[in-house]
Amino acid sequence: MTLRQLCDSAIHRLSGHYSESESRWMVRIIMEHLKGYTTVDLAVKANDEVSDFLSGKVDETVNRLLADEPIQYIFSEASFYGMRLKVTPAVLIPRPETEELVDMIVGQWGERSDLCVLDACTGSGCIAIALARNLPFSRVDAFDISGEALTIAEENGKNLKTRIGFFKADALNLPAPSRGTYDIIVSNPPYIAEHERSSMEPNVLLHEPEKALFVPDSDPLLFYRPISSYALKALKPGGMIYFEINPLFSDRLASEMKAEGWDDVTVSLDMQKHRRFLSAKLPEQ
Repeated sequence: MTLRQLCDSAIHRLSGHYSESESRWMVRIIMEHLKGYTTVDLAVKANDEVSDFLSGKVDETVNRLLADEPIQYIFSEASFYGMRLKVTPAVLIPRPETEELVDMIVGQWGERSDLCVLDACTGSGCIAIALARNLPFSRVDAFDISGEALTIAEENGKNLKTRIGFFKADALNLPAPSRGTYDIIVSNPPYIAEHERSSMEPNVLLHEPEKALFVPDSDPLLFYRPISSYALKALKPGGMIYFEINPLFSDRLASEMKAEGWDDVTVSLDMQKHRRFLSAKLPEQ
């Protein structure tokens, strides 16, 4: 069997479960991880004979994909903001929308240096690490309730040569800070309501950590309230908070934060035109 035949066969099998474009992307990722092949290599070596070992490894990977296992977990790697991060089922796979959240912060603060930043519910550490690499000489702290997630985040931070103060904490029970320390607090907390499960893809439901995804239908803003209250005391005057949010509850969250005393409460759209982000400013005192 040639390399082209092996790839075509894998694409054909995957296309019964995924779109053709997604299937082709997956096969490129498979060959990159198994053989280190680039797109150019796949073209140049198309007529080369492949080993039974490689054929078997491709077949094994395709079977796992057909069982809805995310390719990022299969190879323990995800791309985010130009970085390669380690991911396991202990952490969410970073989404493109979260890259937009980082873009928003870097666009507004990227000319400043020596900022103090806190990432609440850090997961893989993707936001904290991206900000540490793009906000000059900033001090970045990040916390999560999951020890397993913090282990992954710390490994990612080390591999990407960033200095981040990772620590374990519960966003629902944060101790009151003694003074304002941070210029920026950012969070992408759990925000999917339980009733939304039925519309979600099997690869998410079967493999990604539920505690990092879902909140009760009775309290969809469960994480936002304590993080917002904490930020009112932990931010310096004029500091800002940034959230990734569920579009279904954007108006409710904006209204509550205005009532809580935040200035410039702004809901922003993502690339899909969904109300995906909220930012607000601590009043100057």
